[in-house]
Amino acid sequence: MDRRTLLAAAGAGLALPALGRSQGRWPDRPIRMIVPFPAGGGTDAWARMTAEPLGQELGQAILVENRSGGSGMIGTDAAAKAAPDGYTLLMNITTHVQSPVVMRRSPYDPFRDFAFIGRLGTTAITFGVGPSVPADLATLDGFLAWAKGRSLAFGNYGQGTTGHAFAMLLAQEAGLDVTHVAYRGEGTMVPDFLAGSFHGGFNSTIAAGELYKAGRLRPLATGGPDRVPSLADRIPTLIELGYSQRFNFSGFTGLFAPARTPPEILDRLVPAFRKVVTAPEFVARLHAIDTIPGYEDPATFRASAERTMRQWEEMARTLDLYSTS
Repeated sequence: MDRRTLLAAAGAGLALPALGRSQGRWPDRPIRMIVPFPAGGGTDAWARMTAEPLGQELGQAILVENRSGGSGMIGTDAAAKAAPDGYTLLMNITTHVQSPVVMRRSPYDPFRDFAFIGRLGTTAITFGVGPSVPADLATLDGFLAWAKGRSLAFGNYGQGTTGHAFAMLLAQEAGLDVTHVAYRGEGTMVPDFLAGSFHGGFNSTIAAGELYKAGRLRPLATGGPDRVPSLADRIPTLIELGYSQRFNFSGFTGLFAPARTPPEILDRLVPAFRKVVTAPEFVARLHAIDTIPGYEDPATFRASAERTMRQWEEMARTLDLYSTS
């Protein structure tokens, strides 16, 4: 065998192990699940309750990574630009399509840059007040009577989010003078709420439910079409109280992967996610934290997200939700 043949054989021998590794069965190492909000909020809770059983189903640990900022856009962009190898996932909420609308610029496309894995469900958000409002005000009418003629501040968990839009709608329809204060997520908003840094705001009961139970924050009304299950016996929706159908909006929570993730990986990931989030014990856990289960397969989820984005484009125009930063 001449020198050229020996070199060719050696090169082929070196290439074979690498080829075997690239075709190894996915996953063969831990997976990260990016949450584009701080720990302690609703999105973080949904991610963590999904990560463990999904990791068990796939045979590898799934590690939640919080990357907050930019109304969810920083973490979402990190997921969009990650290698499409199945080792980066994204758990996101309606801000996935809202933030590109209200920011009027985006480093990613919410549809072209992602594979839709499945929708988990939704949750209504509740308007509550904190310690900067007199303790004897326990109804929305009572709060509004006190608030008229005052300069108020409402917190929200991100510029252009549902919580921000609902706070603007309430101020507009009730005739309130309100300054809106944006946070990087519920995990950073709620401590300031408790400290009395602002008067009221919309939160999920995942983030604020225990505080409502303890009386440290006071729920007054619920956005969306339905009452929050844990508050249904005493807290009405804004629509029930006579406010407009503009409050008849509910978003989504769902799982994504970077676009161009190989089909053979999606063929494992999609049914694994469906099995986890539709299991009776998981559905019971969702109900326990006031989340309405609503699994959708990838195609249905993508179509409903497209409808939501069109709704938000109209909402942004109507309320001028656009960021000025």
